[in-house]
Amino acid sequence: MKQLKREATRPADGRPRVALLHGPPGIGTTAVALHLAAALYARFHDGRFYVDLRDTSAGHGPGPGTVLLRLLRQMGVAPERMPPTTSGREELYRQLTAGRRALVVVDHASSVAQVRGLVPATPDVFLLVVVSGRPFALEAERVPVPPLSDRYAKQMVSKVAGQETVARAKARMPRLLEHCAGNAFALKAEATRLLTEETTMGPRPEGAPHHPVRDAARSACERLRPETARLVRLTALGGWPSIDAHLAAAAADVAYDEAARMLTEAADVHLLDADADDRYRFRTEVRRYLADTAGPEHGIPECSAAIERVLDDLLNRALHAAHAALPQSWRTEPAPQRGEAYGGEARGVAVLAAEVGNLVRAVSVAEEYQHVTVALRLARALWPLQLKAGYWDEVLPALRVATRCADEHQPNSRTAAALHFQLAHCLGELEQWEEAEQEAHAAAEGERAAGHERGEASSVELLGLLSLRQWRYGPAHERFVEAERVYRRIAPGQEGERDVPRALALAERHQGRALRGMGRLTESRQCLEAAAEFFKEQGEHYNRARALTDLAETLHDAGEDAAALTTIAEAEQLLTPAAAPHLRYLAGLRLRCEGARQ
Repeated sequence: MKQLKREATRPADGRPRVALLHGPPGIGTTAVALHLAAALYARFHDGRFYVDLRDTSAGHGPGPGTVLLRLLRQMGVAPERMPPTTSGREELYRQLTAGRRALVVVDHASSVAQVRGLVPATPDVFLLVVVSGRPFALEAERVPVPPLSDRYAKQMVSKVAGQETVARAKARMPRLLEHCAGNAFALKAEATRLLTEETTMGPRPEGAPHHPVRDAARSACERLRPETARLVRLTALGGWPSIDAHLAAAAADVAYDEAARMLTEAADVHLLDADADDRYRFRTEVRRYLADTAGPEHGIPECSAAIERVLDDLLNRALHAAHAALPQSWRTEPAPQRGEAYGGEARGVAVLAAEVGNLVRAVSVAEEYQHVTVALRLARALWPLQLKAGYWDEVLPALRVATRCADEHQPNSRTAAALHFQLAHCLGELEQWEEAEQEAHAAAEGERAAGHERGEASSVELLGLLSLRQWRYGPAHERFVEAERVYRRIAPGQEGERDVPRALALAERHQGRALRGMGRLTESRQCLEAAAEFFKEQGEHYNRARALTDLAETLHDAGEDAAALTTIAEAEQLLTPAAAPHLRYLAGLRLRCEGARQ
């Protein structure tokens, strides 16, 4: 604490205030960081921000762009203001912290790349990077968290178990302290055990190295009912970022209520940390111990069956949620016959969002266990999250894995093409233009090879949208015209026939947007008026409002600001408060039109 306070309060001297707090798993690095934030609350009056990068999977944690995304969310940045690129997010982070006195804590960091962009450029921001394990090469004040001395270890055990309990266990204390080796997690677990009047942890298996956290986990398993110990071992196998009773029930093949009780029992002995909304998380080292012992305890076939059951459960829930979120979309599968149906689009998106970490992880686990079809279906079920909720950073790793897997196992298939489309869309939203266009081309070629004209037209349309967002209006218009031609090839009775009129209206709207950028305002107006009229006839208020917004832009460019203002008012009446970003855009457009009239 003294070292950290010294770094936080020293004269700036042109050097950024950065500390790297590190120690072995379970030693208490997180507790020290949180204690520091409380102790220096008054000093950092402009904000104290905490981002936890803990990832129990086998990966290396989130990339720098995702770290910035999480931090900016903590700082209150609304989704519509979030820059899509890593450089844009870093710039916004520096704008928000300029001249401010703030503490930024990044916990469970695993690489210097994750935090390099957070090194403050202003003297009154203190960046505290917390590493559970070996420190990495960051130019910072290094502050190791040492093991607790026997004196402080006894104090900690007394605070948890009570002085009377510790007095009764006086003869056992030397062995307890030796086993725990000053590790805070192990001490807390053993102090809890003392409260039950049980003997402290037994001898380690012969030849096993001394590791306080793993020893504490082994001791905790010995205290559990055999069926509960089995559940936590099997649940630990997938490296799932978030555990709930649904997932645990599938892993152990038990009823939901029984799984919920077992999770509570496991949390009581510190094998799990309670999270929000009846969810739990494993500490990384605890999960590794449980996963390592699952095979010897229960056998490889049972472990494989547990993984398969969890994958099946996650896929079932994802398919139900995706269908609820996009009930009319041909890019989502029909809802399965079994399982819980989710009512309404908002509920479907919410379920997918709550499970996004597990679903992304499940794609990699399914590939690892050679459940290829499951991996691909899971990735396709993520489509509503990227289309409606903006979870591009979160789903991108899964889409990369699934697309590679599809190209290897199902090349030139509709599934592979659909995944290339999703990946292209995601990359486009993150403004990774070159790779996005490569993936969109792959999607169009794959759909063409599979004879899927609706998919081919949609992919060509995406290529146009990517060009449009880069202000390449001529190429964008060519793509939209090409997409229209492909849509018109869909004959009566052919798959996708019912979608053609709406698809043509959308293509016409996009052509109008491109024509406006090319300065061909009369043609742009004709296209946009036709699209708006189609959506009016269909009762699609949101798409009609989008077309009217584009039309107002064209009218403004043509100097017809009175007509543009009337069109803006018409669009505003069609939108609900849920379309807040679009309403804000219309308000800005209104100001531009009013300013031009003065």
